[in-house]
Amino acid sequence: MNKIYLNRNIARLILLQRIELLGPIQKKVRKLFGRYFFTNFAAKYFMVPSLIGKKYLNSMEKEYEILSKYLNFDNKTILSIGSGMCGLELIINQKAQNNFFHIIEKNYVSEKVTYGWDNNNNEAYNNLSLLNIFLIKNGMKKKTFKVYNFDLDSLPIAKFDIIVSLFSLDYHYDFNLYLDYLKKILDEETQIIFDTIRPDYFENIFKNVKILQDNQNTVHKSKRIICSKLINRLNNI
Repeated sequence: MNKIYLNRNIARLILLQRIELLGPIQKKVRKLFGRYFFTNFAAKYFMVPSLIGKKYLNSMEKEYEILSKYLNFDNKTILSIGSGMCGLELIINQKAQNNFFHIIEKNYVSEKVTYGWDNNNNEAYNNLSLLNIFLIKNGMKKKTFKVYNFDLDSLPIAKFDIIVSLFSLDYHYDFNLYLDYLKKILDEETQIIFDTIRPDYFENIFKNVKILQDNQNTVHKSKRIICSKLINRLNNI
């Protein structure tokens, strides 16, 4: 994939979702004028969509390169939690064979995006109509994915081979908000990948926990981990 389709509205959402794509001037504007101004004005008008698209594609390809060292994405049912505009899913769809993606996202943009820890998982920066357009315009067939509105839809109950939640689950909100749901869908073979500031905590939740990456240049210094075999679920069988 050499380039991706996106319009100004989609580019704005990507910029809000992936703050590391900010250029030096945008960072200064955000610092000087505050998060409300940045979210509602600067992120709309003071950016070049093509440049955001190029940076985003490069970032997602790097994410895929890291994950593909540990996972085979062929013939997998994949659950994506809080994946934003799903650039990683686009790359997986292009490079792997016969996948289906279930995508859980929110459908609004907070007035002031803070990128902090949100115990109630109320903060959001997405538009599901634009997400569907972005995926289809960039080559994903409608029959290969389904998008769920976290606040309105019943969450999918299925056998998932891989669950991906980069810079979302336990990065911006507590993993335990999803724990009851995960107990219903995780099985012996499911692998879940996410970023956390407390990797040791998950050694009491999963039988297998492995650190894949140390993130020192993100909003929160964190570690990317891959886990499998939920201990509480095993004890209940």
